[in-house]
Amino acid sequence: MSSSGSRYYFSEEGVYRVSNHWGRAANCRWRLQASTTYQNQHTKIGYARWIDFYCNDEHSKLYYITVDFGTKTITYHHKDAEGFRGSAALITAGATAKRIALIKLVLTTSDWAKHIMYSSLEELRRSVVYDLITTETSFIQIKQKHL
Repeated sequence: MSSSGSRYYFSEEGVYRVSNHWGRAANCRWRLQASTTYQNQHTKIGYARWIDFYCNDEHSKLYYITVDFGTKTITYHHKDAEGFRGSAALITAGATAKRIALIKLVLTTSDWAKHIMYSSLEELRRSVVYDLITTETSFIQIKQKHL
């Protein structure tokens, strides 16, 4: 049992985790993939195979972001996981969290675009989000590109 109350059960193939908090835990990042309705404070059981654990530190560029525009779902991935596409920018854990917040802002609000001339807000959103996930260009520079 961890100091935060999570329980771990180890097997030769992997580890089960029983917890009411997911995401960042100590120096790990746990994510429940099958549960889209999960909320912290509700206990869930997760399982990870040993081969599914990846290197994790705050300073290396290990993560990339994908966006489903239809559902407005934003997901981050480790570069060593299956499916890494070379067009996505690799960024640090901290930068990943900041980019996800910016992408949510772009997808759900319009105030950020009030000084930009555009014919379609959805096309502008797609362009800005594309730049946010494929470059390390700052949000201000990306918006200036569209002025």
